[in-house]
Amino acid sequence: MEKGERHPEKQYLDLLRDIRDNGAEQVDLKTKVKTYSRLGKQLRFDLSKGFPLLTTKKVYWNGVLHELFWFLKGMNNIKYLVDNNVHIWDDYPYKLYKMKSDKGELPEMTKEEFISRIKNDDEFAQKHGVLKHIYGELWRSWPANDGRKIDQLQWVLNEVKQDPHCHNAIVNSWNPPYLYDMAKPEEACRFPICHNMYQVSVSNGKLSLHLYQRSADVFLGVPFNIASYALLTHILAHLAGYEPGEFIHTFGDVHIYENHFNQVNEQISREPLPFAKLKISPEATSLENIKPEHIILENYQSHGTIKAPLTVIGGYVEEHERKKD
Repeated sequence: MEKGERHPEKQYLDLLRDIRDNGAEQVDLKTKVKTYSRLGKQLRFDLSKGFPLLTTKKVYWNGVLHELFWFLKGMNNIKYLVDNNVHIWDDYPYKLYKMKSDKGELPEMTKEEFISRIKNDDEFAQKHGVLKHIYGELWRSWPANDGRKIDQLQWVLNEVKQDPHCHNAIVNSWNPPYLYDMAKPEEACRFPICHNMYQVSVSNGKLSLHLYQRSADVFLGVPFNIASYALLTHILAHLAGYEPGEFIHTFGDVHIYENHFNQVNEQISREPLPFAKLKISPEATSLENIKPEHIILENYQSHGTIKAPLTVIGGYVEEHERKKD
């Protein structure tokens, strides 16, 4: 970043401030949790000016790294994350387990007991750790009508290598047959697909990535999303033989939870620090052989952690199905 240039993180702080001051009140249908929302915002990060792991609060890099590799490798079982001490997805399979235990179909279990079983019991993890139709599965094994599995991510990587000027390098995670009450109840994705589409483009020897996120928790989720897709941009650029360009983050509904306002005010009061640098080992040559240890984050500095509760909302709402019946 040039001396005197506005720090790129300030656009994120501006977004927090805008939603805090101007957001429209909304109430989640199922949980009755209140949020304040804006529609149609955008952030842009020039990756030549540093890696946008936000600095006004500490962002959990290990979580960012392993979550993205969970997606990249096409996995849908949280055991990989639990084994790597990443617990940001624990609530969703536990929610499914608890729905069944509340009906008497499974033994009662605390979340801590559930996650311990996921970690230490492979058979239990195989049965209860899977989130069907989640990002990695759809990126790498999109179900075609004729039974084929389509590897969207590998196709995109091949496309930008063969035709740098292509306009069709898109990966989509929004699959209506598995979403909300468009889905059969037994096929419905129980996790709300939020960052649902991205496009890769090459210009002047630089690969950029444009994410559309239809719903975004700006305080808790968006710092993760920024770092994750900026890292994905770096990885795709490296594997395709280009320099990293821009990460562009476009939002549909971007919101603050009503119980995050004190934390938001604390973060807005802080001044950003210089961004970290990111390097990828030349040993990483394909989607199949790239490993987390090939990613090197350098000189990350940040203000302290700001904790806030995670609210599990969205996704399939069973009441809709009961009303239809």
